Amino acid sequence: MSRKYTDWELGQHTLLESMNHIAELVDDAADKELPEQARQALCLCDALEAHLDARQLVELNYFRANAWSVIRYANHRNGSNIWEWNQPEILYEIYYLRSAVRSSGFQSLDLSRQCQILVNTANILNHIGRPIEAIEHWTRAINVLPNFAMARGNLGFGLESYSHHIYDAGHQIVIFKEACSLLRSVTDKGIIWDRIDYQEIKNNMVEKAENIESNVDFRSIQHVSLTEHSLGRSLTERRYREWALDNVLFLSPLNELGAYPIAAQDILNLPDMVRPIGEPPHFIGFFNQIKQEFTSARFLCWQGIMESKNHKKHYSDKKVFLFNTLDYPAYSIFVEQVKIAFRMAYSLFDKIAFFINEYWSLGMRECSINFQSIWFKGGNRKNSPVLRDCFQNQQNLPLRGLYWLSKDFVENDRYGNIALGETMEPDAFMLRSVRNHLEHKYLKVHDDVWNYTDRSEKGLFADQWAFHLSMQELNEKTIRILKTARAGLTYLSLAVHREENIRRSQMPDKLTLPMKLPQWEQF
Repeated sequence: MSRKYTDWELGQHTLLESMNHIAELVDDAADKELPEQARQALCLCDALEAHLDARQLVELNYFRANAWSVIRYANHRNGSNIWEWNQPEILYEIYYLRSAVRSSGFQSLDLSRQCQILVNTANILNHIGRPIEAIEHWTRAINVLPNFAMARGNLGFGLESYSHHIYDAGHQIVIFKEACSLLRSVTDKGIIWDRIDYQEIKNNMVEKAENIESNVDFRSIQHVSLTEHSLGRSLTERRYREWALDNVLFLSPLNELGAYPIAAQDILNLPDMVRPIGEPPHFIGFFNQIKQEFTSARFLCWQGIMESKNHKKHYSDKKVFLFNTLDYPAYSIFVEQVKIAFRMAYSLFDKIAFFINEYWSLGMRECSINFQSIWFKGGNRKNSPVLRDCFQNQQNLPLRGLYWLSKDFVENDRYGNIALGETMEPDAFMLRSVRNHLEHKYLKVHDDVWNYTDRSEKGLFADQWAFHLSMQELNEKTIRILKTARAGLTYLSLAVHREENIRRSQMPDKLTLPMKLPQWEQF
């Protein structure tokens, strides 16, 4: 490392000079593959952080993420350990990218920088097996700058990769077609590139589109319409389904493509499975139940949000005598519906863990199973738990996606400054506290009309027992946990599909008999 990088004294330079220096430091480390220089940049970031405003802090977290990316590439450059699941550099990289995206100063960045951060977030999420969240971030970047080439092209790459994990051939082809269109769009007039080596990248994208076209027969879907599908007979049902489509909450891979009516059905199920003769279909029954709980939570969330916004009164709230605590509380059955939806959605992750324990025959005691513990063995006061042998270097990308999804949560409840390394979700402890207050304590919701913002612990009406949220905050957090649960259910289904293929390839030739189950009908 050169002296100009090691001898920098923050107190002798302006904030702008220091920020520019850190940016140069990280860029140089990336170009020359210098992980120690990237660590030096991280130290400077830590020293500078307390002096920055919201906008500058977004940039700083972007630099931090890029520095961790340099370290990650250095540690895994030869590709021999690309399937190593436990890579702490990834956790830090995603944590800082998310911190940047969610900061109040993010919108003040220039549009190109916003897109760069969103695309980087999407790329690393896709790398670890979480394409659903990646697609969301690429799409956000396109919404910011529709002609941003790296968002369009990488979304095309991501959809193409996602298609390979889907076991429904019809869905595969529809998604392949959208991927092909996006990859070819990087040659459109007015496209915006932010890379010096854009010509090589553009050629790779076009080559991938040509490869898709030469291997996929699109004639089978030439009469398939994405839009000519009913959303229901009643206006209420249509509004519900439109809301679910807009929020990407249907259990259908096609919802990733947009709010198309063709995706307004919860078609996702478990793939074909080879099981011992005489074994009851308990995996299917369990997945049915998880799926039903998700869709019920989704509806409760929608109904609670819509009726609360309309200030609709319900007869069940009639003659319920409550005191006004003068901090603008919101009480109604519809508020409680949203709370119930949050609790139901949050509970699904431990149920996914129970499924993993049974399907992969991990042998954990039921009382020890949760979405964080399921991946590890051992661990005590002296030694940290280690990743289970059956998951070490396992080439099952959706399953690895579930592992990294568990990093969005924490087992213990601690609301405050996060301990970096425990989770890659900046809001993990807050979400855990919301859940625990709903389950065991006291969550108070405040009316948005009065713009409740006073969170101080002092004052006559400061309620220190409660966890305080505005109605809008509760709605947003519930939708967010529903989206995460949807991703978890999708990855679980795709992980089972991948595992079934692995098991079949290792299975000696034996006679298997199909078992057909009828569809459960209510309508």
